[in-house]
Amino acid sequence: MNGKIIPLEALPEWRARRRKAGETVVVTNGCFDILHAGHVEYLSRAREKGDALLVGVNGDEAVRGLKGAGRPVNSETDRATVLAALESVSGVCIFPENTAVRFLEAAQPDIYVKGGDYTVETLNPEERRAVEAAGGKIVIVPFVPGKSTSALLEKISRL
Repeated sequence: MNGKIIPLEALPEWRARRRKAGETVVVTNGCFDILHAGHVEYLSRAREKGDALLVGVNGDEAVRGLKGAGRPVNSETDRATVLAALESVSGVCIFPENTAVRFLEAAQPDIYVKGGDYTVETLNPEERRAVEAAGGKIVIVPFVPGKSTSALLEKISRL
């Protein structure tokens, strides 16, 4: 399982092996702080779009910057380990930045999948350019209704 966790600097080599094997590489990214059924369904749908699914995980400092104090609940290593255990996931890469630009440049996705809270127009323009520069296409996958980390944390806080 930990063989699925790929350091950012090793990502170009991982990608080259997939390209040589003729695989379509699907890439997504996010915080994945408290993995829930919505994440699992989303990742399964993403994997269906290609042969290999690479998941980029925001590092701890980036999550704090994006989500606020008290987050992440789970460390970047724990989040990557849980994601790597999923059958749908071929590889996991932790990246330290708030945006996925450097990760996407290294990953060179054939298909970049984002959740239903995005549109192609609302994606970070630099991230979009990184995908397009690699010849990749962007696919938006709808959210699973009623499943979100924020809703789960709210429910826990009421216990």
